[in-house]
Amino acid sequence: MAAKPVERLATMPQGEPALTLGYEAALWAMRNLVQPNGPRAGRRWEPTGSQLHFLLWWYALDEDGRWLFHHGVRRLSKGSGKSPFAAVLGLIEFCAPVRLADFDQRVRGGCVGQPVNMPWVQIVATAEPQTFNTMRMVRAMAPKGSPVVGKYALDPGKTKYYKEPEGTLEVKTSSADAAEGAEASFVIADETEHWKPGNGGPVLAATLQDNLAKSGNRMLETSNAWEPDRGSVAEETYAAWCAQEEGRVRAETRILYDARIAPPDTNLADDESLTKALRWVYDDCYWQDLHPIKQRIWSVNSRIDDSKRKYLNWPTAAEDSWLEQPEAWLAMADASVTVPDGTPVVLFFDGSKSNDATALLGCVVESGHVFTLGVWEPDRRDPNATVDAAAVDAVVRVVFGRFEVCAFFADVAEFQGFVLGEWPQRYGGDLMLWAAPSSRPPQPIAWDMRSHKDEFAKAAETCHAEIMEGAFTHDGDSRVARHVRNARARPYRAMTSVGKDSRHSPRKIDAAVCVIGVRMVRRMVLGSKAWAQRTQKRDRRVLVFR
Repeated sequence: MAAKPVERLATMPQGEPALTLGYEAALWAMRNLVQPNGPRAGRRWEPTGSQLHFLLWWYALDEDGRWLFHHGVRRLSKGSGKSPFAAVLGLIEFCAPVRLADFDQRVRGGCVGQPVNMPWVQIVATAEPQTFNTMRMVRAMAPKGSPVVGKYALDPGKTKYYKEPEGTLEVKTSSADAAEGAEASFVIADETEHWKPGNGGPVLAATLQDNLAKSGNRMLETSNAWEPDRGSVAEETYAAWCAQEEGRVRAETRILYDARIAPPDTNLADDESLTKALRWVYDDCYWQDLHPIKQRIWSVNSRIDDSKRKYLNWPTAAEDSWLEQPEAWLAMADASVTVPDGTPVVLFFDGSKSNDATALLGCVVESGHVFTLGVWEPDRRDPNATVDAAAVDAVVRVVFGRFEVCAFFADVAEFQGFVLGEWPQRYGGDLMLWAAPSSRPPQPIAWDMRSHKDEFAKAAETCHAEIMEGAFTHDGDSRVARHVRNARARPYRAMTSVGKDSRHSPRKIDAAVCVIGVRMVRRMVLGSKAWAQRTQKRDRRVLVFR
């Protein structure tokens, strides 16, 4: 089974594409560019294995000659060579034969390329310092008087290069209005973790992509890991890639996402654990000495969250995140656990028709393993989109047919017909533990969270402690992981409960609510007289059998 997108420590596709202009791109760069700095300074530029792998997939084509990927991201740790490689790609797009001329199975990659007509390469950011490193490397790889400048009759400048006829490679730090209508042939969006609503980053990114869509041209983002929930373009693009990998998008345009991420169980204080993680993250970055990075991480004036973002490539939690260490949730994933038919389980349901997501989670009573039965998320771009209640009900029917459901708690809002009517009529008599036996009338399933805020806050604190201790396993569902990551700590009396970052936030937390709820229900079942009696009966049967 393929790893969920949020679990992947390396995100690139495996193998090589059947058709690609990537070999043309790599050969052009190797023949024309010189490495300006580092251990190989003055020698011909050569791609590392991971850089070549990216080129092959970035320039991959389908049988009709269309790009497989229309948007690219290289999210790598600080010092991984993002800017130099972006400069190489900018020069490739400016001069190299990276547009399809014809198919030819006799050449490696099966494609013959031709240069871009009137290339317009833009290195874009919301502030000029963000573009400095990439443009500096362009100038260093193609300086005045160099062979590549002479061969292609380039006219180099500090922030612009010209090439006949009407070719331009330039730095662009402008507003969305100024970028409107520009038909660039290739855009490098630099340091998109800094493209935030406060500086107009998301609007600028949308404008650039609208411009590119008109001509079928493409954009590559470079980024470090981001600070969650700041609205950065880097975070939004990652969310879009996760949706793509989970099959939640309709569009055929795809994102090529290149990230190497440290394992979630990395211990920054342990030399062996940290060294292993850094060797993985920096992999074939032969120029990078890990010793000073470790010393920086261990420095007394180094912030842990900064170190995680910059060197382990982990987005660090927002200050009010419910889980201050989101990687703790990922570390508990165990996709190998199966839940056989007939297993005693408990369920928790949080439903919404349109404004929020709907989630149904289960928990194995004896082992505590949490598993996902359904997460339904209406398309937020469609104001009329709703959750298919019949589909939710169909899943509930299957669950009760497969497992021994000992308890089923469900929030009442927006699914009243099922929670107060149909489900109790069908299943209430089979439940070992009722949700609200003391209410008037007693409720087998309805557990109105509005009247159980104390119990839920206590459950949230207990669940938080369990996650920090790695006290249970879960199935690693990426939608649940996203909701857990979205959950914010919210004070309630002397306790800490959970909530959304804002009332109308598109970042849903309903599956996280179900994690807390289903673990709570399991504890209630384990502490019930009915479960104790069931266990005693089972033990007596075992003794008789023996």
